[in-house]
Amino acid sequence: MRDAAEIRDAMDLRDHMGPVSRLAEGKVLARLDGHARAFIALSPFLVVASADAEGRADASPRGDAPGFVRVLDDATLLIPDRRGNNRADSFGNLLAAPGIGLIFLVPGITETLRVNGTARITTDPDLLAPLAAQGKVPTTGLVVAVREAFFHCGKAVMRARLWDPAAQIPRDGFPSLGRVLAEQTSAMTTAEAERLMEESYRTRLY
Repeated sequence: MRDAAEIRDAMDLRDHMGPVSRLAEGKVLARLDGHARAFIALSPFLVVASADAEGRADASPRGDAPGFVRVLDDATLLIPDRRGNNRADSFGNLLAAPGIGLIFLVPGITETLRVNGTARITTDPDLLAPLAAQGKVPTTGLVVAVREAFFHCGKAVMRARLWDPAAQIPRDGFPSLGRVLAEQTSAMTTAEAERLMEESYRTRLY
């Protein structure tokens, strides 16, 4: 039996949400304009969204010095893959289904930039060489073909007080990642896991 409170189709959704404003409807671009390119050059952090062939979704953070994502042209981005845990969830998803969504953030700016398109994985050393950091060239990258790009208003960031120093949580207000993983996996002691994480942060950022 259908739940009367559940939205099931696009018509129900539009009836519930109301009309889209002309400003919001017209802001979607098929290319990266000067504003989008300037924002990406300022951005040290983005979130990559992908899904596998069965629709199982994943979101993964990416971060480095501002401008670490390279704009190859007004319809193409290159995202370097810095050292991580080698799970490669996003890469695996994109091999099965190339659709990708990106959200770029800039500290201190409440608005965000959303970019949607398709992506392919590259290991081309000539393409990746300009994205070297700390003297290390990434071995893998994502080449993103832009389908649409648009700025998102700052209400979510404002409500979250994301850039407000007074809203920051003291680090001892939540357990260390080493402790969390030790308790979740039972693979090693908390002390061992904390040492491993500290070493990883200190020696394996690049």
